Amino acid sequence: MLGSSSEGQYLHGHHDSVLRSHRQRTVENSAAYLLPRLHPAARVADVGCGPGTITIGLATRVPDGQVIGIDRAPEVLEEARAAVPEGQSNISFEIGDLHHLHFGDETFDVVHAHQVLQHLSDPVAALAEMRRVCRPNGLVAVRDGDYGGMHWYPASPDLDEWRALYRDVAHFVGGEPDAGRHLLGWARAAGFSGVELSASIWCFSSREERRWWGGLWAERVTRSRFAEEAIGSRLATPYDLERLADAWRTWMAADDACFFVPHGELLCSP
Repeated sequence: MLGSSSEGQYLHGHHDSVLRSHRQRTVENSAAYLLPRLHPAARVADVGCGPGTITIGLATRVPDGQVIGIDRAPEVLEEARAAVPEGQSNISFEIGDLHHLHFGDETFDVVHAHQVLQHLSDPVAALAEMRRVCRPNGLVAVRDGDYGGMHWYPASPDLDEWRALYRDVAHFVGGEPDAGRHLLGWARAAGFSGVELSASIWCFSSREERRWWGGLWAERVTRSRFAEEAIGSRLATPYDLERLADAWRTWMAADDACFFVPHGELLCSP
């Protein structure tokens, strides 16, 4: 993912509990809003590509085009390169910074970012940079979650506390955890002439989905960069984080549990 201490930072870090989540992302479950607008010869930039699962899916949708995945984390890019299927030659990965892309003006037909803007202290500037490298008849496509809009069952005061803590820590490091609801305003501030806003939801409810989602977060709150930032900012203690991890385990063990994650989705014309 993209971002630095001066531009916001990737709050989750690259602990395995985070990357396991990223590896489950596909163009179908994370970029469906964009797929009807892709043409086979499109040149696409996927900024903040992480382990590249969405990037690889985009490349399969533009067989006569080219896709470049961009991220600041070299170790994650190595994983992305290793995941490219043999014979898929229209994809590459590069180290880059979303605020200062090294490409010339009007280079790409599509500039895409998934779950990136929420981690940046100046998302408007990032959108403006995406707009700069996008061709006049192209698209900038962004999708971001909205923590304030998340809902779950059964009710849990401890999960309420988890969400409040996550939002506090995200703001502390310079991000905006409720990015989904801000996308339209950010795009207009970045100077886009045409903007289409939509929304979609991830739902975790089956036994396997609950174990996966709850298990990821039980690890994240105690072992990822989020835990380091929560403790370092004095917004939580190790005891607090262990208690919140237990709340996730309790949630995922409930047979009638469910969790909804809303996302804002934006298609912007330069």
